[in-house]
Amino acid sequence: MNQKEQARLKTLNRILEGQLRVKEAAVVDGGNMSRHINELREFMKGYPNTFGEDPRNPEAQSDERKGLPTPPLQKPYDEKTSTLIDLLDPGGACLVHTDIRVLIRQRRSLRAYADSAIPLVSLSYLLWATQGVYTIPKHRTWSLRSVPSAGARHPYETYLHVSRVSGLSPGLYRYLPLSHQLLSLGTRDSLREELFVLTDREAFVADAPLTFIWSCVPYRGEWRYHTMSHKSMLIDAGHICQNLALAAESIGCGSCPIGGYWQEGADRFIGADGQDEYVVYMASVGRRQGSESD
Repeated sequence: MNQKEQARLKTLNRILEGQLRVKEAAVVDGGNMSRHINELREFMKGYPNTFGEDPRNPEAQSDERKGLPTPPLQKPYDEKTSTLIDLLDPGGACLVHTDIRVLIRQRRSLRAYADSAIPLVSLSYLLWATQGVYTIPKHRTWSLRSVPSAGARHPYETYLHVSRVSGLSPGLYRYLPLSHQLLSLGTRDSLREELFVLTDREAFVADAPLTFIWSCVPYRGEWRYHTMSHKSMLIDAGHICQNLALAAESIGCGSCPIGGYWQEGADRFIGADGQDEYVVYMASVGRRQGSESD
């Protein structure tokens, strides 16, 4: 591990220690946290005005209503210099279970994984199940995908930490749903250790063959729904992760949703700025230990 990667890990450890101090302070000061809890409960209800807009106040109107351009359906990338990987047809994935009742009944959070690699076609299937695009109109202002999203805004980007996927080098990737491709974001020796630290030292995440990391680009929702958008965007994350959980079960894998992580470290991990894009959810995926495919 070079000096730059060592410095990155030291920074992440400092972030972790700082977050722990904040958590401890909140416990000690527990009696004064009720105000914050009430504020968060109000946030869950959404903004009191219809779609968070006030027709009498131009500043309280969505950018869609103001006639501003639609934000891109997908985070832009440099088409000239980027390394893209074509994904296989998701229809080629081998489904172990097809009865939805079985999938729902047997879904459990899985935190121990087999050493075997996940087939590339299975990854293609999981990506299709969570963000696959069905329809894009000519004006390209919205898209219909495999998961519901308020106003068809689909504010999430999918990043992948790959350790063991057949046909893919270990590293960090971003899914491009509009073309069903992967964008390589490179690798570094410290990736696994960074993931271990930023998930509060959860070894099963760092050891997983595959980890999904979903970041939100909030303006996609804000453009249409203004202050009402944030509640809807959080709900959208649940749709995505549930599809992943059921799709993983259908190919003989398991998954574990991850909502606890250190925000600044997670944002740095994928290269997000923490303001116009930030991590909201993660999930690890792998085969069960002792499965026939090991």
